[in-house]
Amino acid sequence: MPELPAVALDDVIVLLERTPATLDALLRGLPSAWTGAREGGETFSPFDIVGHLVHGEQTDWIPRARIIREHGVSKPFERYDRFAQQRGVARQSLDERLDEFARWRAANLETLRGWALSPADLALRGQHPELGEVTLGQLLVTWAAHDLTHLHQLARVMAHRVRNDVGPWQRYLGVLHCAGHGE
Repeated sequence: MPELPAVALDDVIVLLERTPATLDALLRGLPSAWTGAREGGETFSPFDIVGHLVHGEQTDWIPRARIIREHGVSKPFERYDRFAQQRGVARQSLDERLDEFARWRAANLETLRGWALSPADLALRGQHPELGEVTLGQLLVTWAAHDLTHLHQLARVMAHRVRNDVGPWQRYLGVLHCAGHGE
């Protein structure tokens, strides 16, 4: 039997439910100089990050959890499109994206709580297109780590905007020395 996550599901949920308010408090009402900032190339801006999180709520976490619960490894997950937020909803404002993310997250957490998952449920396996077999527990803990990854990315991208203006303090600001981590 696969090892269960050391992190309790309730601890995952308590973190997941805070992400929308955290993003809202940090981003709502900021000028586009902050919310449109990028580190260069095809990196995500804060606006893109929120769109990416919305897309994940729609197509990744709960949909994949349903696949695991209903089909196990017999039905592989669809490949995740990391750049879907750059198509279709680009006409949305940041405030609309923040609101949409909060709605999707609340609905998804309501679904998750309604399942009342047991340890046996968390051990159920699914088939990831690149990673192979994964458990439902791993998927759910990854959901929380994914939020933290993008909160970290958000801080890094916003700090990048001022990196040349902080002068000699740059050496003390670890966020200015942090490179991307493959988000």
